[in-house]
Amino acid sequence: MYFTEEHELFRKSLQDFLKKEVVPHIEKWEKTGVIERFIWKKFGEMGYFGIAYPEAYGGMDLDLFYTIIFLEELQKINSGGFAAAIWAHVYLAMTHVNKEGDDRIKEKYLRTSISGEKIGCLCITEPFGGSDVAGMRTTAVKSGDSYIINGSKTFITNGVYSDYLIIAAKTRPDLGNKGISIFVIDRGASGVSATKLDKLGWRASDTGEIAFDNVSIPLENLMGEENQGFGYIMQHFALERLIMGVNAHARSEFALDYVVNYMKQREAFGKTIDKFQALRHTIADIASEVEMCKEFNYSVAKRLNDGQYVVKEATMSKLLSTKIADEAIYKCLQLLGGYGYMEEYPLARLFRDSRLGPIGGGTSEILREIIAKMVIDKKEYKTKT
Repeated sequence: MYFTEEHELFRKSLQDFLKKEVVPHIEKWEKTGVIERFIWKKFGEMGYFGIAYPEAYGGMDLDLFYTIIFLEELQKINSGGFAAAIWAHVYLAMTHVNKEGDDRIKEKYLRTSISGEKIGCLCITEPFGGSDVAGMRTTAVKSGDSYIINGSKTFITNGVYSDYLIIAAKTRPDLGNKGISIFVIDRGASGVSATKLDKLGWRASDTGEIAFDNVSIPLENLMGEENQGFGYIMQHFALERLIMGVNAHARSEFALDYVVNYMKQREAFGKTIDKFQALRHTIADIASEVEMCKEFNYSVAKRLNDGQYVVKEATMSKLLSTKIADEAIYKCLQLLGGYGYMEEYPLARLFRDSRLGPIGGGTSEILREIIAKMVIDKKEYKTKT
């Protein structure tokens, strides 16, 4: 219903690529916390970064279900950190460059992002703000032919090793969320510094806290219209939340497939444990919930691909898919017994990596309030285009 033969050929090609080029390096990257630059170039050479982007800048401009496949397969190599580094570049930083950047910015940053020459990050969350985007304190003040940026951002994926930063800052602090603008900043700009954060999971990715100390950038590094940044951020939240929902159902599927195969081989009391009714029924519950998430996410993806307004549904996708993923992976780890707790088995890492799902990109608590406003108060989060 959603995937054509061309989609499935793409999936097989991507699986082969990941198995050959990425999987052999995952353990090293998980230990060092550094994803080597050569792999970004290889992704670029294969065209994977350009799936959703215009042909004019080296992309392929393919439908959203190629992106869904890309996300699903990244989750199944069991490194949430590697997957996050890739999709944060492609669908957070690059989305803003593509949507708000002018031709000059697209030529400089989008083309090189698609080729894998440059890596981007999106800087919105702040140490004192969390999910409260409108409460940000970072400022951008005009001074002659420049903006002077001061402030800090935190929990930024690719925050340490990226080449450019897409940053939200207040150009009119007195206007609250109506005074936010979006800028692009080169990593080497004077006054930009980053500190790597030590995390529970996503060990392969570089998550950083970034400081901006009187950073001077040209006026032309403003993306889109001044003071319209909050609207741009809101416009892209539907895709970001759906991405995290898709990630969640995909890692749940990975856990489920792994544990079912394990149960077919593991023996206890003279038979394989997949014959015990209590364990079989646990699998039945997990499989049912994961399948419900997946089908819902595909439906939302179809509507988003068709240009429909799906902020409510995408928010529901992230809320429930990440919750169900956490529960599913918890149960799958339990079904491995003591081996589930061992680092040489995949569930320990998957358990840690999955826990960020209900936190990153808007906490579940914030999402519930957003959904409540849409369902109870009939609020719409549509913004002008």
